[in-house]
Amino acid sequence: MKNILMILTSHRDMENTDSKTGVWLGEFTDPYYEFIDQGYSVTLASPKGGKPPVDPLSELTENITASNRRFQDDSAAQLAFTTTHTLDSIDPGTFDAVFFPGGHGPLWDLAKNEISARIILDYYNMDKPVGAVCHGPAALIKAAELQPGFLTGKRVAGFTNAEETLTARSGNVPYELETRLKELGADFHSALLPFTSHVEVDGLLVTGQNPLSAGPTAKAFIEVLEGRYA
Repeated sequence: MKNILMILTSHRDMENTDSKTGVWLGEFTDPYYEFIDQGYSVTLASPKGGKPPVDPLSELTENITASNRRFQDDSAAQLAFTTTHTLDSIDPGTFDAVFFPGGHGPLWDLAKNEISARIILDYYNMDKPVGAVCHGPAALIKAAELQPGFLTGKRVAGFTNAEETLTARSGNVPYELETRLKELGADFHSALLPFTSHVEVDGLLVTGQNPLSAGPTAKAFIEVLEGRYA
C-alpha cells in the first residue's frame, strides 16, 4: 500500500481585506478521495497542525463538489482534517509521495516553509512524485530558493494571473503565483480559457491549474506514482 503525505496550509488572512482564505476545500477532498479509492493511506500535515482554515468561498453552494459532500459524511476524514500533524513532527521517510492542495493560503506559509521545501527536494531526488494544484505550487518557491535552478525549464501549471484578476483577489495576495514561478525559471503552462482544467506532468512533478484541475491532477499523480504515465 502506498502512503501519501498531503501538506495543507495553516494560513487564513489575506492582505488589504477582511476576507479570509485557507485551504480550498475541493482541492483537498477531490485528491483525497482519489487516493483513498486507490487504496492508498493518506496522512495530513500542516505547518501549525490541527484543523487548517478553510476558504469560505470554497464552501459556497456553487463550489461544492461531490467529494465535498462525501467528506461531510465521512467522520474518519473529518477527524484527520481537524487533527493534522505538524510538519516538524512527521517522518518524511515513511511516505511514497507528497501532494499540496491549494487555496490562497500557501502563498504565505508554504512558500516560505523550509520543512516542506526539503521534503519536495528530497522526494524528487529519491524518485518520489511531487504533486500540487492551484496555489499549492507556491510550495515549490522555497524549494527553488534552497536549490537554485530546481524549477528551471520544468513544465508547471498553477493559478494564473488572469484567474487571480477575475476572482478580484489580485490586490489581496503578496504576489502573483504565475509571475513568481516564471521568475524562478519554470516553463509555465495553462488552459486557453480561465477556470478550465489543465494539468502538467514533468517527470515526477505533477501540477494543476485551478479547482477544476484538482481531481485530474490527482489522477495524473497516481499514474506517475504507479509508473504508468506515458
